[in-house]
Amino acid sequence: MRVIGLISGTSADGIDAALVDLDGQGYDLSISLVDELTWPYPTELRQQILALCAGEAVSLERLAELDDAVAQVFAQAAQALMAQAGPADLIASHGQTVFHRPVGRPALPSQGPTRLGYTQQLGRGAVIAQQVGLPTVSDFRQADIEAGGEGAPLVPIVDRCLFSHPQQRRCVQNLGGIGNVAYLPPWDRATPPPKVLGWDTGPANSLMDIAVHSLSEGRLTYDLDGAWAAQGTPCLSLVEAWLGHPYFMQPPPKSTGRELFGWAFFEQCHQDAQRLGLGPMDLVATLTEFTAASVAHAYRTFLPALPDLVLVCGGGSRNPVLMTRLQAQLPEVAVQTTDSVGVSASAKEAIAFAVLGYWQRQGFPGNLPAVTGASRPTPLGHLSLPPAYP
Repeated sequence: MRVIGLISGTSADGIDAALVDLDGQGYDLSISLVDELTWPYPTELRQQILALCAGEAVSLERLAELDDAVAQVFAQAAQALMAQAGPADLIASHGQTVFHRPVGRPALPSQGPTRLGYTQQLGRGAVIAQQVGLPTVSDFRQADIEAGGEGAPLVPIVDRCLFSHPQQRRCVQNLGGIGNVAYLPPWDRATPPPKVLGWDTGPANSLMDIAVHSLSEGRLTYDLDGAWAAQGTPCLSLVEAWLGHPYFMQPPPKSTGRELFGWAFFEQCHQDAQRLGLGPMDLVATLTEFTAASVAHAYRTFLPALPDLVLVCGGGSRNPVLMTRLQAQLPEVAVQTTDSVGVSASAKEAIAFAVLGYWQRQGFPGNLPAVTGASRPTPLGHLSLPPAYP
């Protein structure tokens, strides 16, 4: 089956699309990337998404319009990929996360802890199915949340298939807007799969992107090739202070988003930097170091042992300064991109959701309770069929 995986991460910097050829059942999978592309959001739509993520109030009517507008751009990404690489049988779309409330966080200050998490992705599958004319699996996080889980991270189960090694302990570290890790014990494929650990490590590109956008007065949206960070000097005392945030000592399972590591957190970081006389480049360098340090802190605090190899994917894998600082934070561990083992670092998350969509059609569980905290394994995603589909 040829499946298109679609995802836009918390940075909302474009839609990653991957056409994947899949065969097999459950974990016994053959996975082959046919082609990939990144499809940009129209500038105005991206600004509206980021404003919504930052807490801007919108009417229900406007939210519905945004939902459909995002879905239409996701459909365009799928159509562009098929024009480039040939037809597909199924679309699996993660959508665009605009809100994420983990398990147990109060819904309102006046309420006690909630028992279920809450997550909201824009880009409804029914619109994509109608526009492209293909069955579309979407809304992947809801079934895990209904089972008491965080709804995130979902990709570690696919990482187990893609990256497990018979002798090595490996970590797969995604550095999107938010960072997340999958810890893979050795697995020789002839035995039942071992327990995989995974959680959101904290901010990745989110704070750096906000900083560059703010400090450039909107001219730039991210730190291309780490150019700003390379010109600055990180303030290690601030890194240490920011690592004192309670999230970093909260044991997994756990997940986070821009609600915690977004504009409000950046404003505090900016004030801290101004108080110490740091310039713009120094602040971006410090946020870059903070991201690398938060990953290393997560490993040293919560893993049973450090991995032999860290495989990095996501937008942060293309930032040479961030990669260098991550290696410096983990000197005893090899740090590479997933490209080094034959899996595109830019397409890996989209590949993962293609697999999750394929498993949904098989009725195969797509979550790992040890990672998300769910009470049971469960298939993920909702299937939408186009009108008059045979």
